[in-house]
Amino acid sequence: MPRLKVSELNKIGEQVEVIRAKLQSVDDGELSVSPYDTAWVALVKDINGNDAPQFPSSLEWIVNNQFPDGSWGHSFFSAYDRLRCTLACVVALKTWNCDQEKWEKGMSFLGQYLHKLNDEDLEHQPSGFEVAFPTLIEMAQKLGLEVLQDPTVLQDLYAKRELKLKRIPMEVLHNVPTTLLYSLEGIPDLDWEKLVKLQHKNGSFLCSPSSTAYALMQTKDKKCLKYLTEVVERFKGGAPHCYPMDLFERLWIVDRLERLGISRYFKSEIKEFLEYVYRFWTPNGISWSRDTIEFDIDDTSMGFRMLRLHGYDVNANAFQHFERDGQFFCFVGQTSQGITEMLSLYRVSQVLFPKEQILQEAKEFASKLLREKQSLGQVLDRWIITKDLVGEVEYNLCVPWYANLSLIETRYYLDQYGADDDVWIGKVLYRMYNVSNNHYLELAKLDYNHCQKMHQMEWVDIQDWYEEFNLRDFGISNDELLKAYFQAVSSIFEPERATERLAWARSTVLVKAVSFYFKAISIEQQRTFIEAFHYSSVHSNDRKLDTNGIRNELVEVILKTLSDIGFKIQEVHGTKVDHILKNFWNAWLWNSQTQEDKYLVPNNEAELLVCTLQLCADLYSLDLTSQPEYVYFTSLTNKICNRLCQNQNFKAGWKENNNEEMTIDKPVDSVQLDMQQLLQHVLRRDGGIHPEIKQTFLTVAKSYYYTAHCEPTTINRHISKALFDAVL
Repeated sequence: MPRLKVSELNKIGEQVEVIRAKLQSVDDGELSVSPYDTAWVALVKDINGNDAPQFPSSLEWIVNNQFPDGSWGHSFFSAYDRLRCTLACVVALKTWNCDQEKWEKGMSFLGQYLHKLNDEDLEHQPSGFEVAFPTLIEMAQKLGLEVLQDPTVLQDLYAKRELKLKRIPMEVLHNVPTTLLYSLEGIPDLDWEKLVKLQHKNGSFLCSPSSTAYALMQTKDKKCLKYLTEVVERFKGGAPHCYPMDLFERLWIVDRLERLGISRYFKSEIKEFLEYVYRFWTPNGISWSRDTIEFDIDDTSMGFRMLRLHGYDVNANAFQHFERDGQFFCFVGQTSQGITEMLSLYRVSQVLFPKEQILQEAKEFASKLLREKQSLGQVLDRWIITKDLVGEVEYNLCVPWYANLSLIETRYYLDQYGADDDVWIGKVLYRMYNVSNNHYLELAKLDYNHCQKMHQMEWVDIQDWYEEFNLRDFGISNDELLKAYFQAVSSIFEPERATERLAWARSTVLVKAVSFYFKAISIEQQRTFIEAFHYSSVHSNDRKLDTNGIRNELVEVILKTLSDIGFKIQEVHGTKVDHILKNFWNAWLWNSQTQEDKYLVPNNEAELLVCTLQLCADLYSLDLTSQPEYVYFTSLTNKICNRLCQNQNFKAGWKENNNEEMTIDKPVDSVQLDMQQLLQHVLRRDGGIHPEIKQTFLTVAKSYYYTAHCEPTTINRHISKALFDAVL
């Protein structure tokens, strides 16, 4: 392993410990206070009949958290958020005749900024705004506050409110748990005797403090009181827009850690998070909280994907819950879709198993919708304002999961991740401190730059090896050398796995050299070469071979390189494996003889790479290879990779013979089902093969899929960005 500065490793270690402490303290959600919800809590009158607030600390929070311009809300300015929060806080202060100077300053802000509502993007309109904001205006008017100097400013908003109230199926609202429970404070004429039956077991209405506060005002329900008391204590007088958000927080943390390339530092914490989520998984999916049964497609998609990829047994039928007439929606009963929930659906649809038709339908629907939004320049989301959502969508549409290699994904996501600057959208704008976090970004940058320096040093070593053995003479260009190394490093980037990575790259190059040489000679000459290799591998001290020229030199290059790989493995694991490596190559060479059409012959190169990687990782044993399950993995992986190679070779042959590019469908289309089967068997927890061994097969298959799927120009762009562009 190349030597890097100790100070860099110390910084990485320090950041890891800071983040680990945060992860180990994760509970029900670390999110920002909502002035809007806090105001509704502050409006609750003492349930014993006294003319005083039930939660005076909430009123105090409002007094202490006004912005200098007179507003309340998120530091990121959105007229929707600031006006909603400010009006709610003004109403709360005026109701209790508290701090006249502050509510008057709030009224001044409202007068100056109310017209800006017409300039806001509808996609960023918070949940229930068109119903709740007019309700607040009416409450203010009853207090003698004139919010609307010009009623025409909000004509459209009032029209939307009337339309939405007419559409609300009151019979459904009162008898079936729906997302309407999240915004009860804006809905008139409610039957509380019926609604109380839909109360969540934690005492809330859909985990919404404002909705629950309104319910407490109407019912004086003790469960509502208990829920709000706990929330107010937890947030020191304030209230978030929703609580708890335990499932959402855990899943999105894992997603961010994985995409940033730093999940390997937190394996035990991630395992604990996913075990927690799995306890609350249901046949219809999950929600953002363990306490809600109003499931959504965003959390269900993220949960399903994470759980499946980590080996948990989850059933794709959960997604039928969100499908209606060929369309998929975030919540049952909705009529539109958001970008991030469809991106989550698209991502999960790509980890489908055979016969999971609902996920295939989800994939087609989400892909079409995202591409349409992309083409119209409408990649804005109703749940988050983030740094580069356009880039996230573009990357995921261009690089399907089968072709998604970890180093490339991480390099792109480092530019897309908003960290502390991410703004989430609910009833208000809010922060998720454990999801959007500068500590993650700082560690990810340190780690990536550390890895990149090592990779660049390795690339220099690879080039030295290339020059030392004159591999150019065997038909290998410097471009092919770079792509061979990139294929390996993109799949296995971790510093501690350098032995595997370098063995992969060198093996790939030597395979190409042999293949190139075999194309130029007869089958009889190929056999002679193979016999020479076999003789040399058995009689390693006998250099008197009846071979000549390049053939002899190439045999010597392979043997010397295998010896070097064997030495590295022995250095790391203390096991002498030279003879095993030579056996791998003997088996591969006997399988590599071409037939008349040399562009269509599979050669089981994947099996050679898989065995080499397992040997480097101390996972290989002869007993293992005779097990039926292992034989199945080997056969299926060879089938996938051979077919991908055949397509590439066929296209290369077409271009060579016709002097033009061949226009055919992506070569990977024919291997979709095989990839689904491979993924299913790799992720199954039963069987006698270690998960890391099974993962090797998938890693190699994905690298072949990447090479087959991506155009050369795309690969070159990825090489430049991932291997040579520093993260700033």
